[in-house]
Amino acid sequence: MTGDKQMKPSRWQVFYAPWERAFDRVLTPFDEFIHRQTTSGMLLMICAVIALFLANGRYADTYLHLIHTKLGFSFGDHALKMSLQHWVNDGLMMFFFFVVGLELKREILVGELSDLRHAILPIIAAIGGMLVPALLYLLLNPDGATAKGWGIPMATDIAFAVGALALLAGRVPKSLITFLVALAIVDDLGAVLVIALFYTAELSWSALAVAALLTGVLVSFNLFGIRKPLPYFLVAILLWMALLTSGVHATLAGVIAAFTIPAYPKFDPRLFSKRMKHLLGRFDAEYRPGENILTNEAQRGIVQTLENGVLKVQAPLQRLEHQWHMPVAYLVIPLFALINAGVPIDFSALSGTFTHPVTFGVIAGLVLGKFLGIAGSCWIALKLGFGQLPANTSFTQLAGVALLGGIGFTMSIFIAELAFASQPENLLMAKTGILVASLLAGVGGYLWLLMVSRKPTGA
Repeated sequence: MTGDKQMKPSRWQVFYAPWERAFDRVLTPFDEFIHRQTTSGMLLMICAVIALFLANGRYADTYLHLIHTKLGFSFGDHALKMSLQHWVNDGLMMFFFFVVGLELKREILVGELSDLRHAILPIIAAIGGMLVPALLYLLLNPDGATAKGWGIPMATDIAFAVGALALLAGRVPKSLITFLVALAIVDDLGAVLVIALFYTAELSWSALAVAALLTGVLVSFNLFGIRKPLPYFLVAILLWMALLTSGVHATLAGVIAAFTIPAYPKFDPRLFSKRMKHLLGRFDAEYRPGENILTNEAQRGIVQTLENGVLKVQAPLQRLEHQWHMPVAYLVIPLFALINAGVPIDFSALSGTFTHPVTFGVIAGLVLGKFLGIAGSCWIALKLGFGQLPANTSFTQLAGVALLGGIGFTMSIFIAELAFASQPENLLMAKTGILVASLLAGVGGYLWLLMVSRKPTGA
């Protein structure tokens, strides 16, 4: 330090910004995941409020015109044109499903879902939390056009739910958040399967054959040890285009591509550590007092080698999940909310809105159905000796998580767009029900956990 003080200032002097202190903070991937989900949940809420304001104010016509504006491109005799809303829902949301697929694969391989002893309870909870809401909706909408919405209350919005639970991080154990994340990820898998199996248009077998061929190409990339993301990305775009014309929802291309991404690193951790220590020693040896790294060619080369090593000790799955989680959480999902949450509210007809079978079915399914499905299935499983409560938690806290499971914003709206694509009135009722139910479940779950978790609990 003394030598540094005696150095003369130069134009190459290094300045440290306050945020560079973050380099000293070591966050686990799970901590980083929770932080981003919490922030994403806040952004979702802000964008949903903005969308409601735009759809019910002086800019309502402009808002509707904007989201239905046709955009596209053509090549030769072929053209692809869709509304802005469809580009977001069918295009950008592929990246959301890509991240969901990466999270699913990681959880199955090394996460909470990799150990059956820990995974069994959230799996049972997720299944109960999907079946009971769907059955309750069908009980209220047994036939006719409204019955198509049975899949809407099955989904839990992981960003909103985790964000609400993270607000109580000082009162609830971390294991409860882990339980909710595992439940929501299984829930996402269920929603993906429901979309693939039940919410498809008329199938084009030739397009499906092309999609199967492209999936085989992605699998072969993995088997042949291709680790760079660009080949996977290019084939995934072609797969998206094939599915777009097949009748199967195109966003499933994201999940398929994610499951083919390699999940093993190129460098063994011990080899990586040994190599990095050697390179850091060389880096220190090449240090020249008063010289910036821009003018030190040897140090620049070593830093580049260090970067290459850091990349190779991470599995491509891990690296891509880290890279894509931020743009999806902070851009794609908020944009989805901004485009889709704009529900026109007729205050003079609210009583009719809440008694509409679709609205009532969605609210009942998400608030009551999720609570009964998650809490009830967990109670039965524990009584029968299947699974165990998360560490340092009580069943009353688990019941609070069951209420939070009724926050169904993103995936529920997505399924509603598929279920009622040609039924604008039912789609409006479904979105109204989703917004009301998510608000009730979020506030109710938060207050419940606030009451039953008065004392801070160890993680």
